[in-house]
Amino acid sequence: MAEDKKHRAVMLIDDNEIDNLINQKMIEAANISNHIYTHSGAKSAIEFLKNIEKLGENGKTVLPDVIFLDIDMPLMDGFQFLDEFDKLSDDTKVHCSIVMLTSSINPQDVNKSHKYACVKQYINKPLTQKNLEKLAV
Repeated sequence: MAEDKKHRAVMLIDDNEIDNLINQKMIEAANISNHIYTHSGAKSAIEFLKNIEKLGENGKTVLPDVIFLDIDMPLMDGFQFLDEFDKLSDDTKVHCSIVMLTSSINPQDVNKSHKYACVKQYINKPLTQKNLEKLAV
């Protein structure tokens, strides 16, 4: 990925800690981000984003440019996260592009994800260097 496509921050949301670690290493190896935020639950991730919004203009510098989101998680799944994400400010929604990163090959999940304007891509696990190079966000 070209240097001009480097993101300031990327967020990983997956309840599987091993997947988060592997994905973090892939992102580091691709050198596409300066910061990687990792959340093992969608609830903590949405709280994190709400807290950033409270910072106002200063928060924009720490907002993730790309959020990799798993679907199947306990407490709050990926679609529930998207519903909560939709309630955030327009600035946040415009700034953050969401990539569904999931093991789900269910066509209903793919179709449902396309109903959210913030979802830019749907990628099946595992995250690969090829996927990162093709990242269209």
